[in-house]
Amino acid sequence: MDRFMALSASLATLLMLSYYQGSQARYSSEPSWRHRRHWNEAHATFYGGSDAAGTMDGACGYGNLYSQGYGTNTAALSTVLFKNGAACGGCYEIKCWNDTQWCNPGNPSVFITATNLCPPNDALPNDNGGWCNIPREHFDMSQPAFSQIAFWRAGIVPVLYRRMEVCVSLINGNPWFNLVLISNVGGVGDISAVSVKGSETGWIPMKRNWGQNWECDTVLVGQSLSFHVTTADGKNITSYDVAPLDWQFGQTFSGKQFY
Repeated sequence: MDRFMALSASLATLLMLSYYQGSQARYSSEPSWRHRRHWNEAHATFYGGSDAAGTMDGACGYGNLYSQGYGTNTAALSTVLFKNGAACGGCYEIKCWNDTQWCNPGNPSVFITATNLCPPNDALPNDNGGWCNIPREHFDMSQPAFSQIAFWRAGIVPVLYRRMEVCVSLINGNPWFNLVLISNVGGVGDISAVSVKGSETGWIPMKRNWGQNWECDTVLVGQSLSFHVTTADGKNITSYDVAPLDWQFGQTFSGKQFY
């Protein structure tokens, strides 16, 4: 009996080891990026034409995306991802996956900036035209950006995405009304609060105007400007003297970035 039990235990061990090794072989044969952390599943479509002209302006208030430096690597986000404008300026790495017919060979990545809202269409089902309906996570990309990861004739493809890090700030307005556009903030990318400080003032909380446009009605002309930014995960960063004394409306300045 003891010999039988020992033989049974050995056989069970060999079977488990064989299964484990086979599973490991299958696991390691998959693309390495499939096992990186922080990837999320979603779907992607495209809009705006082959030159992305139809993607200008949009819910984030960035205006002409060409002149603002965003180019064509942009996307409109579904309601769940857009978060009432808090996601504006967030940057994402996106790659097509799990669709050998339409994904570009090698599953290359594209890096896009969130510049618009993809509104829900409740008249269509979530899996047939209502791609941006709640609770779907969806990227409606410019056609040039979409074409970097998949053949455009696909229409819609499954994707993996994760946040990336970039930072830029922009000033617009008039002497009695300051409108600041914060974009491409690193870290989580979602801005929850902004304060501005002139060289002759204390810190002034700014109000969200819309998207990532933040406003204040303090006269700041002729003062160097510093900015304090808080992201949705509670992190804070301060960029001192981002704009010099002789700044003018319409100029763009770079501040510090979250890492």
